Amino acid sequence: MSAAGALACRVYRSPRRAEMYLYVTAARDLEPVPEDLLTRFGVPELALQLELGAARRLARADTGEVLAALHERGWYLQLPPSSDAIAAAVAARNDKLPRG
Repeated sequence: MSAAGALACRVYRSPRRAEMYLYVTAARDLEPVPEDLLTRFGVPELALQLELGAARRLARADTGEVLAALHERGWYLQLPPSSDAIAAAVAARNDKLPRG
């Protein structure tokens, strides 16, 4: 843990699947990630490094859930949004579509 209770972490993107990200602690990096997951994920590409704390908001993941997974097992896998979730987000922003 670093200042103010934040956890230094790294976020890797998958070269095999768009919008798939792997969060790991900076201290342990990829060491706790299961080998079969890394095989399916592809060679991780570093996307960013950040201090993750309860006050930090993430775009597509619940910060508390990510922090819990990092503390419990040392990694968190963020999957791409489903096509239904994408369609619902577009529909919510489009006032020309009929409301159900």
